[in-house]
Order: sequence, then C-alpha cells, then structure tokens
Amino acid sequence: MNKNKTRYSLSNWELVSVNPNDKNWDWKDLFCFWGNNIQSLIAFSLIASLYLVYELNTFVVLFGTLLGSVFVYFFANLIGKPSQKYGLPFPVILRSSLGVTAAKYFALFRGLVGLFMFGIQTYFLSKLFSYLIRISIFSFESTLLEQEFFLVFLLGLNAIDWVAFILTMILQILLFSKSHKFNRIVIRFSAITVYLGMLLFFLIILLYDVKLVSIAFVDIFSLTNVYDKNNIAPLITVAGTIIAYFSVVIVNYGDFTRYVKNENELKKGNLSLILNLLIFSFFAVFIAIGADIFLNKNLENMERILTNPTDIIGKINNIQITVIVLFFTIIASASTNLIANYIPTQNSLLNLLPTKLNLKSTALVIAVLSFVIGIFWLPLLSQIGILAFVDTFASFFGPLFGVMVVDYYLIKKSDLKNKDIFLLDKNSLYYYSKGWHIKALYSLVLGFIFAASTIWNESLMIFKSYSWMIGAISSSLIYYLLANK
Repeated sequence: MNKNKTRYSLSNWELVSVNPNDKNWDWKDLFCFWGNNIQSLIAFSLIASLYLVYELNTFVVLFGTLLGSVFVYFFANLIGKPSQKYGLPFPVILRSSLGVTAAKYFALFRGLVGLFMFGIQTYFLSKLFSYLIRISIFSFESTLLEQEFFLVFLLGLNAIDWVAFILTMILQILLFSKSHKFNRIVIRFSAITVYLGMLLFFLIILLYDVKLVSIAFVDIFSLTNVYDKNNIAPLITVAGTIIAYFSVVIVNYGDFTRYVKNENELKKGNLSLILNLLIFSFFAVFIAIGADIFLNKNLENMERILTNPTDIIGKINNIQITVIVLFFTIIASASTNLIANYIPTQNSLLNLLPTKLNLKSTALVIAVLSFVIGIFWLPLLSQIGILAFVDTFASFFGPLFGVMVVDYYLIKKSDLKNKDIFLLDKNSLYYYSKGWHIKALYSLVLGFIFAASTIWNESLMIFKSYSWMIGAISSSLIYYLLANK
C-alpha cells in the first residue's frame, strides 16, 4: 500500500491531463490571452517609448516589433504544442526532460519569480485602488484627508494604502483560486474590456480636434531612409526587446495551451499575438501623441512626451476621466498578474508538493508570501536591488525552453508516456538517475551561466535584452550534442 502511494506521489487533480471536455479553448481565447499580456502600463510605456526613442521611425519600430512577435509566435508554437497534445502543464512536461524529481525544483524557479512579481504587482495595483479611495473620500468631504489618522505611515504605507493593499490581495486570491474555467472568464472579460477602454480614450482624444490630431498623427510617421543600413541595428534591438518582454510567459505557456482544442486553434491563436501588438501599438502611440496635443495644443519636443498613462491622466486633471482610466487600468493589471505571476506560481507549487497542496491551500501560500513581499517592497526590497536576483532566477527560463524543445522534438520525437510522467519508480522512463536527468541538467546550468552573465558581467550587459535567447540557444545546442552521444 505504502509502495503504491510512493509510486504515485507525483499526481494531483490539477496536474493530470485535462479532461477532454475541458479542452475547449479556441483561437479567440488565445487572442485574449496575448491581449492580457500586452495590456499593461509597462507595455504601454515600452511601446510608446520605443517610437519616441527612435524618433518615430516607423520602419525600425514597427518592423522590429513584427520581427520580434514572429519569433515569439514560433517559440510559442514549439513550447505550447506538447501541453496541448497531452493536456499537461509546464512543470509536468518538464519532468520528461529533467527527470521527475529535478523538475520539482527547477520549475520552482518560475514559481519564485512569479511569486515575487505577484507581490510587487499587487503593491502597485493597490496604489490604483488607493487613488480611487482617496477620490471617493475627497468627493465626500475634502477635509477628511487632512486628518492626522491618514498621515500616519507604517512600512511606507498609510491607513488608506494598507486598506487598499489588503483589499487588493483578498480580491485577487478569491478570484484567481476558483478554477481554470473561471480564469478563462477573467481573461476574456479583461482583454475585451481593456480594449474598449482604450477605444474610449482614443475617441476622447480624437474628438478634441479631429483634424489637428489626425494630421499630427499621420505627419509624425516617417518612411524615409527605409533602406538605410543604420536601421538594421535598432531594428534588431527592438525585436530583442519584444522577445525579452514576452520571455517570462513563453516558458510556461503550456499552463494555458493544455486547454486548447487542437493544434490548428493553437497556431491561429498564436498568430493573434501579432494582431494584438499592432492594435495595442496603434492605440498606445496615438494616445501618447494625441494626449500631448490635447494638453499642449501642439506636438511638443519628442523627449518631453508623456508615455506613462498615469502621468497623462494626472496632467489632464479631470476626476471623471481619471476614475474611468483607473478602472480599466486595474482590470488590465489584475489580469496580467493572474497570467504572468499567479498561475505559474500555483502550478509550480502544486508540482513541488502534489499530495499536500490543492487550489485553496496553494492560494493561501501565495497570499501569505506575496503579502510579505508586497509590504516590504517599498521600505526594504526595492532598496537592496532584489530585482537583480529575480532577473537571475529568470535566467533559467531560456535554458529551460531550449532543453524542453530539443528533448521533446529531436530526442523523444514528440512522444511522451503519460503514465510514466507521474511515476516515482526506477523503471519509469523519466526516473533517469534517481529522478535527475544529468545531461539535461548539465546543459541547463551551462545555458544559465551564459544567460546570467549578461546581468552580472558589466561588459556583457549590452546583451541583456538577448539574455533569454542566449540561454535558450546555448542550452539547446549543448543538450542536443550530449543527448546524441
């Protein structure tokens, strides 16, 4: 009895193959998935800034963005197919490459990054709630905010900030820990709602002065010097930036593709990434430039254009518009937190302790740990450079991708044994050396060294945007050579 229990100690209802009835995601769900990954304050500022940094050189930024998205599409197809075929999440597929025991700990690197970022993102998300609370209090009685009670700070947060942070954490945990079916609803609702919000903001700016804004928007884009050889390096840099932005969600993309109907829907859904980038880029650039005209009555110096949505709203100084934008920003930030941070952390923890954790207990672990991270972010963690260590953990993502792809397509020829992947038995295919696949681990560590060197070696920091690619290519080549010996 105990022997059987040990053999099947890697199983969990959330980790086993998806019920065929639940494999109902189509390309529209993946459109919303990619939309959620793009619809964030960071992406808005990043895309708008790219156009301004390169002086609105349409060829460099647009084609660089498209080139980067094509690579992401290709990578997403490669990493997403095994999970779609077998209905298994990223940590379980990883067992076939690294071994059933090693996968527990190396999948945890993705979970740790997700956990840290979930706490930090929750802190910033709570700031949006605190703005809404302050606006509500000010509208009710403007003098209340001057009371001493609201001016007392603990760990960098006052009473309103604490209420907002606790409320934000509770709401997220309650929503995200329900089920994958409910998460699908959240992802759909968020993508559609945020695009409607951007359309509304777009119309507000456009209708301010249709002729002036339209002419300015058309005139600022230049197609001159398209064939200038000096465009090549910036174009590659933009492409690398786009790949780096999506690198955090590529490696565990299988956590979502396990619910996709078939490979055809997977490929169509991944193509929607390119469509999402085009739509979002259009809105981001138009809003950033249009808002500058809206505020200054003419297009200011490129270096002075605001690219952060919160800065733009602060300048407009309209309470009604501010509340509306905060509402849409909260939805976008929360859904991004779900996809990029919560679900990867949840699955990594379930894979670490499959017999002891479930959705509810995992949610409690995430809530407690990320709560601590969030409240200490401002007074401590942001001061000691913790993000450099988080980036170091993330340096494993590229190498993990490289080993998994080579192992699945070139070594195992796209064939996995579903039963063995849940067996802690020396006779199972994925037991290797006591649960550790030495060749894969060796390749993974070397790939990590190459990738992490762009973070810690000052002379190599110029290649930081390509860290993921460097890790993926080096680990995949090393593993292929070792596995074929």
